[in-house]
Amino acid sequence: MHRAVPQLPHLPRPLYARVESLARPAATDWHSHPWAQLSYATHGVLSVHTASGRFLAPPQRAILVPPDLPHAVLSSPRTEMRSLYLEPQVVNWADNHCMVLEITPLLRELISAFGQVPAEYAIDGADGRLVEVLLDQLQVAPRTGLFLPWPSDPRLQAPCEQLYQNPEHSISLRHWSQQLGISEKTLSRIFLRETGIGFRAWYQRLRLLHALPLLDQGRSVTDVALACGYESTSAFIAAFRQQLGSTPGALATRASQGEGPFTA
Repeated sequence: MHRAVPQLPHLPRPLYARVESLARPAATDWHSHPWAQLSYATHGVLSVHTASGRFLAPPQRAILVPPDLPHAVLSSPRTEMRSLYLEPQVVNWADNHCMVLEITPLLRELISAFGQVPAEYAIDGADGRLVEVLLDQLQVAPRTGLFLPWPSDPRLQAPCEQLYQNPEHSISLRHWSQQLGISEKTLSRIFLRETGIGFRAWYQRLRLLHALPLLDQGRSVTDVALACGYESTSAFIAAFRQQLGSTPGALATRASQGEGPFTA
């Protein structure tokens, strides 16, 4: 489902909320805007694509997109989305690239409460004070590593996109280097320069991030392991626990109970 980008010539206040219920998978075209955007879902999984990475946010996580950065947003089925648009001056602490933030219980309730506030709230009233607390909590929210760095070198982009779309298909660095006509060592050095991590670590992160929407859909751990290219369920569980601090079974149970992954 195509999701339209709101046509706002300007924000009515420094902070603006957009609440959406998306029953089907949805995506926006690549776009940018002069304000920052916090993409957050209370249910479902969000993914933000930029030229430099793929950023993923299950519940209890949100993606902060800086002003003027071209990006696309994708959502899983049954997503309850809470978007915040922020004037640049109220997030001058943010980086110039996307960040995945942890949504604490307090921050979750503040975002929910702000969703009920009029678009043209009184800045010097109770709603304005709510906004100040919300912005303070955003600034101190912990950063997480739920992102996949993306190479800019054209030689790397097509194979990376192929793996991103089909994580169950494996490709060895040796085979890749033979296709490009360069040594495996040179390719490894280029990949590290472009992404900041080695190819093996990058591929493992890709597969684990790919697992989150599948677990959110209630699929079994074994099915998800196979869909992500793991030969054994035990290897998938071990890698998942090491990287994400929880077992996939725990997340699948929460999803089956309607709570969604990472929900307290």
